[in-house]
Amino acid sequence: MSWLKTPEGRLAVIAVAVFVLMAALNPDRFLSPQNLTSMAFQFPEFAILALAVAVAMLTGGIDLSVVGTANLAAVIAATIMATFAGDGAGIGIVVAASAVALVVGLVAGLFNGVLVATFGLPPILATLGTGLIYTGFALVITGGPAVLGLPPAAAWIGNSTILGIPTPLIVFALLAAGIGWLMMRTAFGLKTRMFGANPLAARYAAMDTGRVLLKVYALCGTLSAIAGLIVMSRANSAKADYGSSYLLLAVLIAVLGGVNPYGGYGRIIGVVLAVLSMQFLSSGLNLMGVTNFAREMIWGALLIAVMLINTLASRRTS
Repeated sequence: MSWLKTPEGRLAVIAVAVFVLMAALNPDRFLSPQNLTSMAFQFPEFAILALAVAVAMLTGGIDLSVVGTANLAAVIAATIMATFAGDGAGIGIVVAASAVALVVGLVAGLFNGVLVATFGLPPILATLGTGLIYTGFALVITGGPAVLGLPPAAAWIGNSTILGIPTPLIVFALLAAGIGWLMMRTAFGLKTRMFGANPLAARYAAMDTGRVLLKVYALCGTLSAIAGLIVMSRANSAKADYGSSYLLLAVLIAVLGGVNPYGGYGRIIGVVLAVLSMQFLSSGLNLMGVTNFAREMIWGALLIAVMLINTLASRRTS
């Protein structure tokens, strides 16, 4: 039972406990095939944002622009699709617009990386500012209302299934597996964790820390764009303020998943287990009629509680 002493082991127990509790409180609705399918379609969009936040946290930084980046990428992709949808365009324009969205996310992430790595701005302030800039760009493009009139093919990634498995869930699983391998099995992942654990030692070891940070934030921006495309596909529209509560949720999931906010430690499997715990909790609270405002209050209190517990635990260990 030594696995119970690991953060991931405790998270697995928490995920199972939350699932059992929510099922016991509302068994007919929570365990219904419709609700389980709905959860599988819902959580990948904010879970991918949580992956982006977790990767940034491994460096001892954070990316608070993930929602702004996601919405900007989605708005640009949706605008391209809506513009050419009347010409009978199908899968081709959807693929092209999605590729543009990924480039937008990559560029936005690189801009964050330049501010942090080249100019030395604190990540929390730099990405908070760029998040507002990206949201502003999206508002300028749309003028406020949502972008509608997307071709039918745009709804595929967010609403279809493959062999009975929701496509967004498959996308998230592939991304989580890929990021987990990247962070644990490659030189880039090792450098990322080394920099987060001790930036000064990393510089003395002749590590190109600026290049590492650029890659990290570029990856965060690309992941954010993917999340934005899934949100756009599920809603069949794009808007500058979609997913406004996802930022708090993504940060909470990353911290709950065992990623050290000060950098150096974190495993993607922990983030996945935290995602499941939060989805079970969120769905159960929704079925019980808890309002969105109350849920955000619960999430905020949970975030503070988790950080307090982790801080006290680390002090006892040291």
